[in-house]
Amino acid sequence: MTGSARLLPVAALLALAGCARQVTTAVAPEAPGFLLGVWHGFIFPVAWVLSLFLDNVAIYAVPNNGGWYDFGYFVGVMFLGVGAHGGKRVVYRDRVIEKRVID
Repeated sequence: MTGSARLLPVAALLALAGCARQVTTAVAPEAPGFLLGVWHGFIFPVAWVLSLFLDNVAIYAVPNNGGWYDFGYFVGVMFLGVGAHGGKRVVYRDRVIEKRVID
């Protein structure tokens, strides 16, 4: 498969995403903004588990004030919440084996 053939599905998905729009009733200027978006992103794992069992718990506030809430939610999930610890690896050394080289 050539390079341009691989880019065709990506270009099609980007064009399709460009057609997406948010419902006007889901955006309200006085609704939750950036700071509540950060908080909701940070507590996402707990809210998700609770939303499976409780009807009055959701993982995302609707209505919200639009892009700033979305950005805060992203910051909360990626930098403060579950995404913050995904790249760290901890290695514990229980024992050290020394290798002897015999000449």
